[in-house]
Amino acid sequence: MVQLDSNMLRQLQMIQLEMLIEVDRICKKCGIHYNIIAGTLLGAIRHGGYIPWDDDADVALLRPEYERFRDACKTELDKSRFIFQDHRNTKGYRWGYGKLRRKGTLFLREHQEHMPYMQGIFIDIFPLDGVPDNYFLRSVKNFECFCLRKILWAKVGKIAEKNFWKRQLYKLLDRIPERLVFYYYHTMIYRANRKETRMVRILMFPTPNREYGYYSKWYKHSSDILFEGLLLQGIQDYDSYLSFKFGNYMELPPPVNRKVHPVSSIKV
Repeated sequence: MVQLDSNMLRQLQMIQLEMLIEVDRICKKCGIHYNIIAGTLLGAIRHGGYIPWDDDADVALLRPEYERFRDACKTELDKSRFIFQDHRNTKGYRWGYGKLRRKGTLFLREHQEHMPYMQGIFIDIFPLDGVPDNYFLRSVKNFECFCLRKILWAKVGKIAEKNFWKRQLYKLLDRIPERLVFYYYHTMIYRANRKETRMVRILMFPTPNREYGYYSKWYKHSSDILFEGLLLQGIQDYDSYLSFKFGNYMELPPPVNRKVHPVSSIKV
């Protein structure tokens, strides 16, 4: 595993910043509404930019805006520098959300070296879909999301999982045809967006809170947020969102919790 020193980590962050600037450029040109979220928004508020030990960046769009951004990338994206990937345009891509990657770079996550697509430095582009207003139904939806996510993860889990029996289970899950998995995922997307809901979530990404979702109103109202000296679009009511997600978000976590993703190879 490659240990990212502070100099390499900062180079990685600056390449990701190029991609955040590109997202902002495309969205402003095409009138698309986006937000920086999660640790990227936290870093903006608490540090004025990247959390010093953070090695990724996150952007989220409500589903209609995500689809508009995906289409805009076909004509507006600077393809000399970047590539947009999701399961609809990239063979073997197993994630239910998009990634914008920097060409000419490499960022191999541990145990994902065998994945059959270009794996450069990236930022995540997340679609947000509706979840039921009823708490019990939302809990059931969370379990449904968990099951499908584990099936998609099986290609990696059958290698990465340390427990023997869980590895065998992932091997079985990996035999489910990919086209059937994504067909089911698209039925989930359709059902999730038939009507407006109070809460939304990234269907194919963990939602580590007991509400199993985030309030959709947070993503509808944005403001300029200073990030690394640049103005990006972020959740206007960031205090409510960050408190909901992180608790006392202005308090630094203990050093043992300041982790980066395991990487087997990197080239900036």
